[in-house]
Amino acid sequence: MRHLILAACALLAACSGPAPAPVEQGMGADPALPAPAPQALPTIRIAKPIGWAEGEAPQPAPGLAVAAFGQPLDHPRQVVALANGDVLVVQSSTQRGPVRSPTDLVRNFIMESAGAGTVSPNRIALLRDANGDGAVELQTTLIDHDLNQPYGAAQVGAWLYVANTDALVRFPYSDGQTTITAPAERVLDLPYHAPDNGHWTRNLILSPDKTKLYIAVGSASNIGDYGMAAEARRAAVWEVDVATHQARVYAEGLRNPVGMDFVPGTAKLWTVVNERDMLGDDLVPDYMTEVVDGAFYGWPYSYFGQNRDPRVEADAAAEALIARARTPDYALGAHTASLGLVFYAGAALPARYRGGAFVGQHGSWNRAAPSGYKVIFVPFAGGAPSGPPEDVLTGFLNARGEAMGRPVGVAVDRAGALLVADDVGDRIWRVTPAR
Repeated sequence: MRHLILAACALLAACSGPAPAPVEQGMGADPALPAPAPQALPTIRIAKPIGWAEGEAPQPAPGLAVAAFGQPLDHPRQVVALANGDVLVVQSSTQRGPVRSPTDLVRNFIMESAGAGTVSPNRIALLRDANGDGAVELQTTLIDHDLNQPYGAAQVGAWLYVANTDALVRFPYSDGQTTITAPAERVLDLPYHAPDNGHWTRNLILSPDKTKLYIAVGSASNIGDYGMAAEARRAAVWEVDVATHQARVYAEGLRNPVGMDFVPGTAKLWTVVNERDMLGDDLVPDYMTEVVDGAFYGWPYSYFGQNRDPRVEADAAAEALIARARTPDYALGAHTASLGLVFYAGAALPARYRGGAFVGQHGSWNRAAPSGYKVIFVPFAGGAPSGPPEDVLTGFLNARGEAMGRPVGVAVDRAGALLVADDVGDRIWRVTPAR
């Protein structure tokens, strides 16, 4: 009965507005932003997860090739290339939350239908391809303890830092180590509201000078639904001093920042951000942007700069925030669920990719026409986007609209190949030049 009720609500929501515009209109430095159309229930169009059959793979762009890297994993979300060439794969999942409203019921239904809402694997695997030929000689579990929905990981000297959903922890680690049995040391607490933690991913990146860690902390809700007290120090990127472990909010008003990377050769931090729901098929575009110290990016009061969200009341303090809301640098399309970000500083792929950004788009669940479900490339020049996005890896949806896979985190290995975590296909894909 629950599924029938939700399916009926989804059908009504899907039929309540005009057909969506081409997703490309909501991309670039100056995206089209239609008038907001607040919804009581979201449009629901879920790609049924079916995984990859033997011999199937995503479709690479011309001039590129793709192959599975290592053996199948359990819900791989983030992939981290270590300096010694080893690759870490963080395996974790969204978990079912409590039901306190019809929206919560819809949320759980969506997660379950999309292949999430299960028990999180809470595991980090290590994959070793010593000669860079694309064949993994060793695949093993590096850590399977003291992890609570882990997402980000970063090596800092003799430590491996891991961002759990509720805390930054670290494990003693040395290059080449294949198993960690030592207990985690808790470094600092992160915002966490049990049993419903909202946007739970906590990505992690080390600054180029190795003195700071940056942590992406998503909001607890769509638009401050539980009150702004529940959003304290959330919807933000944190900065943590490596030497003292002192933390501060570096930038805020970022609804759900996930992927992060530094523009090659600079100290400019960028992130991809998942924007708010239930304003229509074509609002609000997800985006990528430079993360500026002290900046405010609008959430929940405004979007893409100072465009007001009609559903959110603003007091005097909020009005002051809206007045200084920074417009993001580059829109990535509405509801694309852009989760992965890596700048290309390798040499294996064609030269035109150097310096640009690869973005893993997990794909929509709340748009009448699907968006995302691919890996795209955004060219950069002079440290800023310089052209329209290009498809790099497609074919994650079949002709029936079912999901063989959904791309998440992206990284570049020591050989210069692009690695893509696929949490529905339970694969890591490795993209190389075509031969």
